[in-house]
Amino acid sequence: MGYRVVVAGATGNVGREMLNILAERQFPVDEIAALASRKSLGTEVSFGDKTLKTRDLDTFDFTGWDIALFAVGSGPTKQYAPKAARAGCVVIDNSSLYRYDPDVPLIVPEVNADAIVGYSRKNIIANPNCSTAQMVVALKPLHDRARIKRVVVSTYQSVSGAGKEGIDELWDQTKSIYNPVDDKPAKKFTKHIAFYVIPHIDVFMEDGSTKEEWKMVVETKKIIDPSIKVTATCVRVPVFVGHSEAINIEFEDFLDEDEARDILREAPGVMVIDKREDGGYVTPVECVGDFATFISRIRQDSTIDNGLNLWCVSDNLRKGAALNAVQIAETLGTRVLQKG
Repeated sequence: MGYRVVVAGATGNVGREMLNILAERQFPVDEIAALASRKSLGTEVSFGDKTLKTRDLDTFDFTGWDIALFAVGSGPTKQYAPKAARAGCVVIDNSSLYRYDPDVPLIVPEVNADAIVGYSRKNIIANPNCSTAQMVVALKPLHDRARIKRVVVSTYQSVSGAGKEGIDELWDQTKSIYNPVDDKPAKKFTKHIAFYVIPHIDVFMEDGSTKEEWKMVVETKKIIDPSIKVTATCVRVPVFVGHSEAINIEFEDFLDEDEARDILREAPGVMVIDKREDGGYVTPVECVGDFATFISRIRQDSTIDNGLNLWCVSDNLRKGAALNAVQIAETLGTRVLQKG
């Protein structure tokens, strides 16, 4: 026996990816509904070898449905997620709306699957920020061995993290480089993105950090351990899909780079590609479409006691969003709902 599943925001990048991954991983679905706003009503989306027509999110009755994967942004989520939850449908939300709510578990299944039992307080589970999701997958097995004191991370985030508009802007600006008459000014981003980098994601906060950087700090503490100190610099780069992170970790105890490499090789959701030779590491283009979080460049940091450096790459539309949401649904099914 399977589940009745809803995907809200089914016409967006993440929503389409959710449908793809549900089919790829053969999630036990008895019935599925693809929801969208009225402007996208009737748009066709793929689910495995089936074609679905989108239905109206505004009038949809969630009664009798088991799980709803939301990929509609914080505004619509605030309106429709409580409605679904009250109808008895468990919401797995990809927006930032509920991530910092103490009554809503923030879940990365490889890291804190046990926390999922807290979903019953509001019938809602939060999906973390894309840059946080891949980082905590890498940090947790190392934290279990040597306890992390402090993390310094610099991210190199693809334009797909800003949605279809971000992808379109990079594509249009790249083409315009070779056609100066057809200049494409920045609209989605604050500055020109093609062939450049922008050290600014989300809004600025009072202390000078951006909200994207703040999210990584707060979410890492909630998911792994509130005692971990995190400082982040988040940068948008001219890459279509795939986020990269340079991570410096300070531990309470010494952790040898070879042991760290062995630990990560055995860690769930992690693939270690770490050869000290030309091309012996992973870049974003190689992670696209893959489920894994890739780790490379593992090495001792000799400037501090008990320090390590590593390079972390993942498909942000998958592990950073859609895949993690489906993994949460799988965890919910096996640990709580137990239908399939």
